[in-house]
Amino acid sequence: MIRVGVMGCGVISEVYLKNLRSFGIPVAAVADLDAERAAARAEQFQVPALTPDELLAHPDVDLVLNLTVPKAHADIARQALEAGKHVHTEKPLALQADDAKALVDLARSRGLRIGAAPDTFLGSHLQTARKLLDDGWIGEPIGATAFMMSHGPERWHPNPDFFYQAGGGPMFDMGPYYLTALVHLMGPVRRVAGTAQTTFSTRVVESPNRFGERIPVEIPTHVQALLEFERGATGVLITTFDVWHSELPRIEIYGTEGTLAVPDPNNFGGTVRVRRRGADAWSPAPALFGFSENRRGLAVADMALAIRDGRPHRASGDLAMHVVEVMEAIHISAREARHVEMVSRPARPEPWPLGYDEAALVLDLRGERQRDPS
Repeated sequence: MIRVGVMGCGVISEVYLKNLRSFGIPVAAVADLDAERAAARAEQFQVPALTPDELLAHPDVDLVLNLTVPKAHADIARQALEAGKHVHTEKPLALQADDAKALVDLARSRGLRIGAAPDTFLGSHLQTARKLLDDGWIGEPIGATAFMMSHGPERWHPNPDFFYQAGGGPMFDMGPYYLTALVHLMGPVRRVAGTAQTTFSTRVVESPNRFGERIPVEIPTHVQALLEFERGATGVLITTFDVWHSELPRIEIYGTEGTLAVPDPNNFGGTVRVRRRGADAWSPAPALFGFSENRRGLAVADMALAIRDGRPHRASGDLAMHVVEVMEAIHISAREARHVEMVSRPARPEPWPLGYDEAALVLDLRGERQRDPS
């Protein structure tokens, strides 16, 4: 069994650690630059607390789960790979496409695995949508729309500054969920065109600990993109921290024979709906897979199985690198007023076998099932 070291003990580490425990994946240690924060998580989950350097050098750590802040993702991932560890990192894999590619190349040269969040595309709703799409329920896909409409995290986040600094913004913060879902469903993006703007020069924090404090905005906060997929379909993506209210859907896929409505890709569950040509109403699709609850860390479990079974893992470095390249290209297009071609062309991740769920995953991780989820 792959042994995990968790680097970064912030808020999101709790659900990862709970899920790794649920899956039966051993956690060798946790670490954080803030020793008190690491100690608190260590006590909560009864695992050792180490310094970051100690965790990277620890012989019992096979895989580093990188839950640091986005600007540190690439550097920590590189250090972990150089230390001979597999890596799964929170999104995004890196803040620049060149850095993401360097990480993927380094992992490949060392014979190591690298992957990145989000793994919500492994959840019930997006796997069900993929099955319906692949089975031809809406015919050949011709287009897609995806909308992340909000008025920013300063209303609830205790320290929202980094959302409005380089590497933040609605595209780099929330875009990975939507783009990963779209690539999972539609395949890789061939080229993009984008527009971007910064509507408000400052944001007012509303969380109680810093209520009324103004923070500067350094990046675009309303980003729109036209996507051309490799398979020929086109798409529209909007991510924004500037919109107060919206009734737009999360994701819709349009086909020659109907339309697929897909719930929020930031979640693992939700009801997929389909409306075929000539139908009078939308029909809810039954969930065809497990993992409808928050199962962040599911990709770590899949990577562990993939390493053992010698197959590709689903939340791959190639997929994460492509998403970073698309997000960066959208901003380049917005600045330079031109289309930007993608260099990377990852394969769509393999879907789960029909009906795959947490019970089957745990049995696979224990080696108690004859077949694997490939």
